[in-house]
Amino acid sequence: MDTSKVLTPCSLLMLLALSSTATVEEESPEFWRSQARQTLQAALNRNTNTNVAKNIVLFLGDGMGITTYTAARILKGQMQNQSGEETVMTMDTFPYVGLAKTYSIDFQIPDSAATATAYLCGVKTNLNTIGVSAAARNGVCKSQKGNEVTSILKWAKDAGKAVGIVTTTRVQHATPATSYAHSASRKWYSDADLPASAKSANCTDIASQLLSNTDIDVIIGGGRKYMTPRGTRDPEYPLDYSSRGKRKDGRHLIQEWQSMKAGKVARYVWNKTDFDAVDHEKTDYLMALFEPGDLRFDVDRDPHMDPSIAETTEKAIRILSKNSKGFFLLVEGGRIDQAHHAGRGSMALHEAVALDHAVAKALELTNEKETLTVVTADHSHPFVINGYPFRGNSILGKSPLWAKDMLPFTTLMYGNGPGHKMVGGKRPDIRQVDTKTNGYVQLAAVPMESDTHGGEDVVILARGPMAHLLQGVHEQSYIPHAMAYAACVGADRTHCATNRAHAVAGATLMAAFSKAVPPLGSTLAMSLSVAMVAILN
Repeated sequence: MDTSKVLTPCSLLMLLALSSTATVEEESPEFWRSQARQTLQAALNRNTNTNVAKNIVLFLGDGMGITTYTAARILKGQMQNQSGEETVMTMDTFPYVGLAKTYSIDFQIPDSAATATAYLCGVKTNLNTIGVSAAARNGVCKSQKGNEVTSILKWAKDAGKAVGIVTTTRVQHATPATSYAHSASRKWYSDADLPASAKSANCTDIASQLLSNTDIDVIIGGGRKYMTPRGTRDPEYPLDYSSRGKRKDGRHLIQEWQSMKAGKVARYVWNKTDFDAVDHEKTDYLMALFEPGDLRFDVDRDPHMDPSIAETTEKAIRILSKNSKGFFLLVEGGRIDQAHHAGRGSMALHEAVALDHAVAKALELTNEKETLTVVTADHSHPFVINGYPFRGNSILGKSPLWAKDMLPFTTLMYGNGPGHKMVGGKRPDIRQVDTKTNGYVQLAAVPMESDTHGGEDVVILARGPMAHLLQGVHEQSYIPHAMAYAACVGADRTHCATNRAHAVAGATLMAAFSKAVPPLGSTLAMSLSVAMVAILN
């Protein structure tokens, strides 16, 4: 093998010194000093928003660990013909940043069910369980009785707000399911999945709880097959047996949902044409199920059949915004996680970029003064960026360094997963392999059929009313309590009382000044009263 082109760390650093990719501006110290001054001034000028949050939008990147977040930023820039590293994602513009500890009660590294119970219901629980406390046991139906816990979606609905779910997975999957269901097993999607012991103990499946537990205004995702009687042909894939209805109890939950909404305008759609035709002004309820199971990956999505997550987020917000008391919306980029499990880093990053587009759309449609927007993840994956790639090198490409076995490796790799391969006792030679394709499976250190989750903290990004409460390092179960406090929903309403007191104080001061200094008019009185309210805040 010709080793003349192999780069060692030392030779690479020498090469970097000779061929810098910096722009002329970046070579100047003043470029970075000026940038820092601007950022510092923006931070100094930032006013803490202590308004009551009329709306809450929670974006959840399933499996979107810090490495995924960083690599997605680079990919987004490179998709726009930039070098990528300096790209600013919409998520990056959020002024308040924190970290969440993701462990579950019984495992150091969690799953999406236990984590969802933490960031939606405000309590930590055991692996594989949703909407129940840690007193419930995985797969033991009778243990969930009396140990159910409710989510911030229900707290918001009980406060009179509109509520919605948008996901790229099936709506019965762990994250969306936790917002409305209680189950000792996240896998009990339909009654066909319930073991005999669960049925005899009167546990109900997750799909049926979508109708019975909380009145949800907007439901968007996949999961048609869990809603219809066994053998029901799917409207999109009528000849595919695996796409047919799964229910053994004969219930047609979609039809039941429509009947339950008698007297209201309730639309059910399963394709983009009908979805686009939904008039948000004339729609009270929307159920949109675009696939029998999970939605297609964004890069595989037929834009004529299925809308993007940005489009579904927009439709949800437009419908929910009609409620004068505001709304709570959960938006999940759920297939980031599933791509990672398959070792397909490119697919995972494209899903994360799609989620960032949805975040941008939500910010466009809402007002920061009254809408608390939070972006976070449930857990990470054993996903790393490594190898000293040059600035602007494709994040999906190979490192210029070669390993001790005289073979190249990719910038992105997994600690474990299906990408572990040995050919004749050696790693595969990928010199002639296009690692930038969507289907490429990244190299992995340990052989696994599916990669595991990672256990490090995940980011919390927040903007809007009381967003500063999410700064710092927190237990993941703290997140819904902070959001609920901001919006005056749930048990702690003191924020609401405080704001009312300040409003009354301001009105009283304005009236007093108006009487005390009538020649100066109401403008001065208003200015003084506003100043006093600011002091009180």
